[in-house]
Amino acid sequence: MHFDLSGWRDYRQRLLQDDLLAALVVSVLLIPQSLAYAMLAGLPAQVGLYASLLPLLFYAALGSSPFLAVGPVAVLALMIAQTLGLAPAGVSPGEAALVLAAEIGLILALAAALRLDALAALLSVPVLHGFETGATLTIAASQLPVLLGSPAQGFDLPTILQSAAASGWTLKPATAAFGLGALALLVLARQGLTPVLARLAPLVLLLCMMALAWRSDALGHGVSLVGQLPPLHLPFTLPRLQAELWWTLLPGAAVIALVGYVSSLVVAESLARRHAQRVTPRRELMGLAAANLAAALSGGMPVAASFSRSVLMSDAGARTRVAGVLVAFFMAMAMLLLAPALAWLPKSVLAATIMVAVLSGLKLGPYAQAWRYARPECLLMLGVTLLVLCWGVTGALGLGVLGSIALLLQRTARPHVALIGRVPGTEHYRNVGRYQVECQPGVLGLRIDESLLFTNVRNLSDVVQGHLDQHPEARRVVLLMSPVNGIDFSGLEALRELHDTLARQGVRLDLSEVKGPVLDRLKASDWQRWFKGRLYLSHHHGMVDGLQQAPDWVSP
Repeated sequence: MHFDLSGWRDYRQRLLQDDLLAALVVSVLLIPQSLAYAMLAGLPAQVGLYASLLPLLFYAALGSSPFLAVGPVAVLALMIAQTLGLAPAGVSPGEAALVLAAEIGLILALAAALRLDALAALLSVPVLHGFETGATLTIAASQLPVLLGSPAQGFDLPTILQSAAASGWTLKPATAAFGLGALALLVLARQGLTPVLARLAPLVLLLCMMALAWRSDALGHGVSLVGQLPPLHLPFTLPRLQAELWWTLLPGAAVIALVGYVSSLVVAESLARRHAQRVTPRRELMGLAAANLAAALSGGMPVAASFSRSVLMSDAGARTRVAGVLVAFFMAMAMLLLAPALAWLPKSVLAATIMVAVLSGLKLGPYAQAWRYARPECLLMLGVTLLVLCWGVTGALGLGVLGSIALLLQRTARPHVALIGRVPGTEHYRNVGRYQVECQPGVLGLRIDESLLFTNVRNLSDVVQGHLDQHPEARRVVLLMSPVNGIDFSGLEALRELHDTLARQGVRLDLSEVKGPVLDRLKASDWQRWFKGRLYLSHHHGMVDGLQQAPDWVSP
């Protein structure tokens, strides 16, 4: 049997070195983050490590981006923690996490099979940014008790404050010393070191803190540690088959699947544009589906793409998806070699790592930009942020999507119909309110700036009649249709109503510059039975029809 090794030789000579370096750098960041995000989700620390092995291999097999670093993610960890809290009694968090990962994988796989990658449009930029900001602040708030050694718990601000008040605002000085010291060192490293050294700082800090905890007998002073990790032995088992458990977690799984896919796609497309590449949304669905199913079968937790690690993968020079495979290899080596030492890692140090990682991506500038550009969208963004902080991620996202739909309906409920006139000396027509133009006596030129759909056509006749009332001498109305990309059945009926209303007033309705696909649908509806006006290829010819010998028009 003959094997063609030319492809492997070419990869080894040109690309392997870059992928190896990128994988090594990303692994350095993934080790502390996988531990920290598992803890954030309320899961044993090793679950984060398990979620950083097989899922990376399966995404590499089916995904499309060479830069996407799949694994535990801070925002998803917060959502996972809130969803796991709904699990029935008697089900451990680890068991529930496997079911949640399986449901997310199946939902994404179904979306890929049905080609539902357009679901990404459900989360508008204001909703997505408001959610990310709220989740970032909530994550930081939830880690503050861990950082200080307080028994307070919770995954929203009111719960955390109530829990802290119930515990008497107590804290453990030794735990706080480890946490605050790690926090200060990480902040200093980000500000004073080069980018490469700053990325190595979390791993170096973890090693130093583990050594310090062992040397100072931190456990004897009441410092909470990660504890002994099990040996590297992936628990290949099926998720727990319990109908009540699956049904209870399904709504949360659907929301996590949507957020995980949208956030991952945004990162993948952003990095692809930097390198003049393209990603395939459907393949991203398939890759994330396979990664989550692999996590469900190997003792992990739900996974998605990490923005920080993906950017690092790109900056470090990754060339192919093999870099993700190499990251999984380095993670396996870390579990084999570092498991005994990780038992001495203080949880407050992990909390500091989480806080610095998430707060470094906090951006408040979009709020000011949105306030200047579109205040309703700014208010929507701010509302989603506050809902995430004070209520929960699922409800905040649901209301955010409804808010986006409401704003869309508000913007499109009344079609923009502009009165237009000719720019002197040309055949171009512009809005009379914005330009110095000439209007044709007896002819009213209007431009419809929206597709005619059920959401906006109810007022079409009223809008046109309003313009006609101001120009009662007009005997023709010529609608410039070039901005109209579609007319649904409601739009067709509204156009017919407008035609008949004008006809009763002795005014003829003409159309100009109708797009081919729109005209095809009109012809298919047999609109010639009722439309008695003219159809012009050029709006200018429609406006001057009757003043020239050979008008450029086509009768319907």
